[in-house]
Amino acid sequence: MKSRRDFLKSAAVVGMFSAASLPLRAAENKTEAPAPGDERRYWVSVTEKIARPVLENLARRQLRKNMPVEAHPKATKRESVTHLEAFGRLLCGIAPWLALKNLSGGELKLQQEFVRLAQTSLDVASDPQSPDFMNFTTGGQPLVDTAFLAQAILRAPDVLWEPLDRRVKNQIIEAFKSSRKIPTPAGNNWVMFAAMVEAALLEFGELTLEERLENCVRKMLGWYCGDGAYGDGDFFHFDYYNSFVIQPMLLDVLAVLKKQDALFAPALAVQLKRARRFAQIQERFIAPDGTFPSVGRSMAYRFGAFQTLVQISLMRELPVETKPAQVRCALTAVIRKMMEAPGTFDANGWLQIGFCGHQPALGETYISTGSLYLCAAGLLPLGLPPADEFWSEPAAKWTSQKLWSGENLSADHAISDVRKVEVPTLKR
Repeated sequence: MKSRRDFLKSAAVVGMFSAASLPLRAAENKTEAPAPGDERRYWVSVTEKIARPVLENLARRQLRKNMPVEAHPKATKRESVTHLEAFGRLLCGIAPWLALKNLSGGELKLQQEFVRLAQTSLDVASDPQSPDFMNFTTGGQPLVDTAFLAQAILRAPDVLWEPLDRRVKNQIIEAFKSSRKIPTPAGNNWVMFAAMVEAALLEFGELTLEERLENCVRKMLGWYCGDGAYGDGDFFHFDYYNSFVIQPMLLDVLAVLKKQDALFAPALAVQLKRARRFAQIQERFIAPDGTFPSVGRSMAYRFGAFQTLVQISLMRELPVETKPAQVRCALTAVIRKMMEAPGTFDANGWLQIGFCGHQPALGETYISTGSLYLCAAGLLPLGLPPADEFWSEPAAKWTSQKLWSGENLSADHAISDVRKVEVPTLKR
């Protein structure tokens, strides 16, 4: 309990939400779930604690100077890529909240502050004259995080694109185009990174490349295994990459393509069916105490593992058996377990490598401090207004709590599905 109290007293939370955090401190000795309003305040406080060091330092052109770079002893050259990782992944997760209208009180003030910081940071990150100009071209990793940055802008164009000066827009377009120097991956989930960058360029009115857009989507859809899950290339990997990358990026890329040509609507409909099923499975992964299996690589991305579940929640597309309130309660339990574990943050508020606390051995050679900010992808439901049923409905047991308490639930079943999905070619 001490770690939770320390977390709620931290400078990042006390700043804008000191008054709002009082009910959370008062509730920490209760066994029942906090009230819905308290849960949203808690999620916002987590958002602030994760995001503030990145956005404040980048907006001041001091991210490279001040962000530590923790990495595996055998990792190489992470200093050249970790800053784009931190920015793109963070923004990918908080973008829907930044774009939400009609907030009030302390949450509105924090949102407005972070919108300004994010807009300034987009300029700083894409300005070749900036000390924090980011690496969009050297090595393979920049393609990954250019894609997460592109996904962020697509998720919140009203605040992360339309208000920007033409100069800044041009900088971003040039940065995204420069990532084409990185060869199009062929054999794994990286095809979606190339496709996501092209989808953003398409939205910006730029000419796209079929080999990096439609062809990449065709490859990914061709690796479908069944029951809502994709292989990571020709083989299925039992990890969370269906949620870290594959399902969310397929949804977002196909949505852009459908806007351009209605012929993409059937492919999007099939993908939505698959993602809804995968989200349903993810909710069932969360144990009664808020833990979930650590399986496969990249577990240091923490609750970013549930990006498919939260994106389907944000889209209001949850299966009828999976109620928004039970997802909210389940995810709150997960986030508390992870964010309040001792060692999750260093003394200056930066994330440290780990799954539940500081566990450096979990950091594969491609993981460094910036990589960890993909956890923010688990915060997408903050893009739903406080009055939405996700936030406003009374607390509810999630599936594993119901089953392990003896409730008589219907059996779970796989979905039937087509194997082959046609992906047309855009007219250029």
